[in-house]
Amino acid sequence: MSIHKYLEELTGYRKKFQQEKQNKDIKANTLTARERLLYLLDKDSFMEIGAFVSSGWENTGNIQQTPGREGVITGSGTIGKRPVYVFSQDFSVMGGSLGELHALKICNIMDLALKTGTPIIGLNESGGARIQEGINALTGYGNILNRNTLASGVIPQISVIMGACAGGAVYSPALTDFIFMISEKSRMFITGPQVVKSATGEDVNSQELGGAITHNQLSGVAHFIAQDEKACLDMVRKLCSYLPSNNTEPPPSTIAAPPLESVEKILDAVPTQPNKQYDVRNLLNFITDGSEILEVHRYFAQNVVTCFARLNGKTVGIVASQPCHLAGCLDIHVSDKIARFVRFCDCFNIPLITFVDVPGFLPGTSQEHGGIIRHGAKIIYAYAEATVPKIAVILRKAYGGGYMAMSGRSLGVDIVFAWPTAEIAVMGPEAAASVIYRDKIKNSNNPGDILYKKTKEYREKFANPYLACARGIVDDVIDPRETRDRLIHSLDILANKHDSRPFKKHGNIPL
Repeated sequence: MSIHKYLEELTGYRKKFQQEKQNKDIKANTLTARERLLYLLDKDSFMEIGAFVSSGWENTGNIQQTPGREGVITGSGTIGKRPVYVFSQDFSVMGGSLGELHALKICNIMDLALKTGTPIIGLNESGGARIQEGINALTGYGNILNRNTLASGVIPQISVIMGACAGGAVYSPALTDFIFMISEKSRMFITGPQVVKSATGEDVNSQELGGAITHNQLSGVAHFIAQDEKACLDMVRKLCSYLPSNNTEPPPSTIAAPPLESVEKILDAVPTQPNKQYDVRNLLNFITDGSEILEVHRYFAQNVVTCFARLNGKTVGIVASQPCHLAGCLDIHVSDKIARFVRFCDCFNIPLITFVDVPGFLPGTSQEHGGIIRHGAKIIYAYAEATVPKIAVILRKAYGGGYMAMSGRSLGVDIVFAWPTAEIAVMGPEAAASVIYRDKIKNSNNPGDILYKKTKEYREKFANPYLACARGIVDDVIDPRETRDRLIHSLDILANKHDSRPFKKHGNIPL
């Protein structure tokens, strides 16, 4: 047989194994599993791996058999000319369910990603374990979950929920660094609405139970939300532009771009009145390259903003108090949000910048009974554990435990700046004055006037940033217009930071 006959045979098999169809239950504008990969990756960069893996190889001549892929397409490509490994589950093949060979294909590229120090991106759409394969399917899930854990903190792991994911199909994404979801399309849950109704009597639809809004706003399981598939994949590409390929590399650099806003306007970005609300994103517009940020967990625990940005072309992670939500107080959910973000940045050599305007932890029985002490300790642990360059800028309030948790100097912060409007104290001046001078205020004929005077006196004597400078707790009080330049200079001088720690297998963060 001539070589051309062999090539014809190869072409026939490849065509059969790459054929795709739309699931009838999915809208016509939905991309196929392969189209999703091709859209995500740089043009002509995708190379499939494991193309002919199939438990039904011997039946591929049967037109009724759906051969190839085992419900998942795996391979490699590039994003922004940087290599990544990818897989895309195909819901049109047995509902994207995971069987032994499906898991084998994913595990193979995860192994390659770990060996080469390359990010892995999963486009997930699966009904869970393939029931027909029983324990083999469960073993396949175990193999994937084990690799997710081994890869954690070594290579970035990104999950994109392209449709419905149920049962075991949600555990692997939960172990990855970031989860993207699509509005009105993505769904994640351990048990679906029917099981919930039969078990608890609750009548809930799939979007309410595990939709994109639910997991981005309420549960915090997901980090990003997009309006459609292409917008979602565009966001994945953007996130990748901020991240290094692995934990031994620095984050990628780009050409520096000045902020779009005039630096003079920064003086109006933060009100001088301690209790007046403002949106800290407006402040970041005066500081970051191109006035651009990529916000993580935008709709979850909105009393703090966590985001990636660039300063002078270099990636940074920003944690910023958000006074227009709960006055910027720290609570249970935001504690988890901050700790998770800080630890990710520390894993992948991304310097941390914290903008502090925090009145403290949110009081109340719901917070105390919900474990605010345990959750709040996660922030302290994460900041103290982090060895990347850490810089803090105190804008206004920095009170008590909130000050300590939000990158206080004692937690190993390298450089601390304060604006002239900063107030650093155990508690707010008014609360402090009301405690210290309680008897005098109570016995006064004009208690309001006494409280006002003592509050002013306390603020001037104890809460101003110059006292903190005198104690070496703050390195400098700066003109707000200097903030960007000071941060860039600080990043430069901290670029070669090395912080050795005692040997240990791993710490025991208060989960």
